[in-house]
Amino acid sequence: MKRVVFSAMGTSVDVTAPTDGGIAATRQLFEDVEHSCSRFLPESELTRINDGAATRVPVSPNMARVLQVAAHARSITGGLVDAGVGGAVNAWGYDRTFTAVADRDHDAVTEHVPEPVWSVQGAVLTRSPGTRIDLGGIAKGWTCDLAVERGHATVVSAGGDVRSSDPETTVEIVDPWDETAATIRLGIGALATSSVSRRRWRIGGWEANHLIDPRTMRPTSSPVLSATAMTTTAAEAEAAAKAILLRGADGLAWADRQPWITGALVVWHDGNVFGTAGLEIAA
Repeated sequence: MKRVVFSAMGTSVDVTAPTDGGIAATRQLFEDVEHSCSRFLPESELTRINDGAATRVPVSPNMARVLQVAAHARSITGGLVDAGVGGAVNAWGYDRTFTAVADRDHDAVTEHVPEPVWSVQGAVLTRSPGTRIDLGGIAKGWTCDLAVERGHATVVSAGGDVRSSDPETTVEIVDPWDETAATIRLGIGALATSSVSRRRWRIGGWEANHLIDPRTMRPTSSPVLSATAMTTTAAEAEAAAKAILLRGADGLAWADRQPWITGALVVWHDGNVFGTAGLEIAA
């Protein structure tokens, strides 16, 4: 087995693959998806979509596929994980790569962002005026899925999203204080961790984060600092982890009721760690 770590999509990607060719194919896959789906690259397809005014937009086959994955994430989370909140993400200050995000006065924030309405049918995106798409987490998880499903790699980990075809895979969950919260026996499947403890900045006297609640179009305020979910695919795990965070105190109970979530874990603001009954902790 070969193992390589490289940078893509603003994070570190850790790939285990049977051959050098598999490593190269995985790296190329991440580059291709980032070039299409990044909202920070001026030449990306997503940037062209977001900067345009059309409400019906023809999209490439790959963009159509990732938008369908995003629509599925919205559906299974009851609308809580919505790629259409890109306008609110920008309005609250995350309008550039995170290393360049700066604190700002509250007067510089546009709070009244219209509710996003969008759908994808075939190769056409239909959206309400002003709706901007943010595919960051979903595209990252989806790329992990593609690399494993296409046989390029056995395990791909990217910024908290993991997809594995190796029955022996375990994943160490690190809490916001860089301590090990748990080591989870993943095996064949997927896992994602979402956190609001790192991507934070100040708006006047208030602390903002990157996770927008579509019910309020504001950054979430939750007693949960990080959430981890296990599912079949990394894209679904990404959606589940974000939904748990957005649901706050009810997040873990909600996860326990979802048949598509096989286990979940949360780290609360006070450092306490809680998990669902289905979560398998490695010794």
